[in-house]
Amino acid sequence: MWIDESLLAPAAAVPRRTRPLVYPDTVIQGLLGLKQVFDLPLRTLQGFAQSLHRLAFPNLPVPGYTTLSRRAQSLQVVLPALRPGEPLHLAFDSTGLKLYGEGEWKVRTHAWSKRHTWRKVHLAMDTRAGQICAALMTHQEMGDSEVLTDLLEQIPFGTPIDIVGDDGACDTKACHAQIAACAGVMPWPQATLGAT
Repeated sequence: MWIDESLLAPAAAVPRRTRPLVYPDTVIQGLLGLKQVFDLPLRTLQGFAQSLHRLAFPNLPVPGYTTLSRRAQSLQVVLPALRPGEPLHLAFDSTGLKLYGEGEWKVRTHAWSKRHTWRKVHLAMDTRAGQICAALMTHQEMGDSEVLTDLLEQIPFGTPIDIVGDDGACDTKACHAQIAACAGVMPWPQATLGAT
């Protein structure tokens, strides 16, 4: 889990007539984001944040579930934006998508099924801004390294790329050359590729 340094910073002193803010808006927004992603109740979210605090992030302030509920009503959400000229931190991955086949009820009832048909959705996401930069759907037999060029061609030529992450399928010299050629980045090793 990556936690931005702004979450660990103390709340800025803002002149107020009521009690001062103990927890910055970034902490509240980050925890409420985890609540949405993992579909957690507020009390469970508080326990999850306390576990993070104990295990790895001793400077992480942990608000109670009542504070989270109260602050969520008036929180001004700040979304990350992709700024032109900033280098991308790309993460490549793929997921399976069942398009058609016999229903699971029929398989359980009659224990017979035709072969299921799957497709793969390949994605390239900028991890800084959380935006999908490229997407491609292929047959289930296509691997990540085979579609890397097609994904990179969807990114505008000359866009600087700082980091490219993958699950290891693209960690080859041929893929490194494709990253340098298709995305218009500086020659290897200034664009780094790592397994995520």
